[in-house]
Amino acid sequence: MPELLVRIRQRLKSDPLPRNLGTMDVVSDAISAVRIGQPSSNRLQVEGSWSTRLAPYGGAGFHVVLAGGCWLVPDGGGAAVTLGAGDVVLLPHGTGHVLADAPGDTARAVPFEEMRRPAGGGVGSEVGGGRGVELLCGKYRLDRSRVHPLMAELPEVVHLPNRVGAHPELRAAVDLLARELDERRPGSCLALPSLLDLLLIYMVRAWMSDAATGVEAGGATGVWPAVLSDPVTTVALRALHSDPAAPWTNDRLAAEAGVSRATLARRFTALVGRPPMAYLTWWRLTRTAALLRDTDVPLASVARETGYSTPYALSHAFSREFGVTPGRYRAGVRGG
Repeated sequence: MPELLVRIRQRLKSDPLPRNLGTMDVVSDAISAVRIGQPSSNRLQVEGSWSTRLAPYGGAGFHVVLAGGCWLVPDGGGAAVTLGAGDVVLLPHGTGHVLADAPGDTARAVPFEEMRRPAGGGVGSEVGGGRGVELLCGKYRLDRSRVHPLMAELPEVVHLPNRVGAHPELRAAVDLLARELDERRPGSCLALPSLLDLLLIYMVRAWMSDAATGVEAGGATGVWPAVLSDPVTTVALRALHSDPAAPWTNDRLAAEAGVSRATLARRFTALVGRPPMAYLTWWRLTRTAALLRDTDVPLASVARETGYSTPYALSHAFSREFGVTPGRYRAGVRGG
């Protein structure tokens, strides 16, 4: 199992924008375009009366309830959410919130950092001697400069209850995480980050599935589940994401989708919010930014991979969109 997870993680790192995954190409690309670094997590055990505040974060936060139950109260007056054993909650925009044994006065909440203490130098932390509530709390680092609209429309709180028969992939990931949380198991230091990466994918998939079927998952149903349920738009998006460097035109893309140019333009623009070629330009430059951030690929190779005839053409388009040259962008995101 550790070897498989290592290979998955290496693939995610070396090819930040996976290919050939059908409709999920767009989902994988949307996540990979913003996900940076490794996720971090802490194990928390509490009992009795307790309340802790997690400050707003520039990435995304998540919680997995391994045992017991608690309440989550988001900042800004959002509705309190009750969490039970096996529940998963994603805060995709890093919303500050309180976790507590009851949804009462949040003023008594202590900072999350004060509740934690090292648990033998491993991945997790714990507090208290009992096992009333056990949580896996973590966060993902995200680059907010180029968020795909699919990720941008996620609600502040995505609550995925532990319903029988719902989201088997997510449930399997939660079960594996629970088993790997003992840092004494061989390979846990590699297995846990890989499982957390998979957890993010499964959480977004689960939200899309619930939204598409009208199941409440923390907010409005969203546009992108509808986008990826439309066969014409899905085929067009899959083509653009699978091969952004191809010499796409409206006519060629319409032929790929099996409809007229006018039909494609009308349906794609209505659902996605911009015409096909405008979306392609946006996606090419978004992919360029990810390649500059995550790899050492020369600019000439980046240009070929993203559909620009020369490095100069790419640099001109990139500078117009980002206000900085590709070289300066790469140096800036890497702290150079």
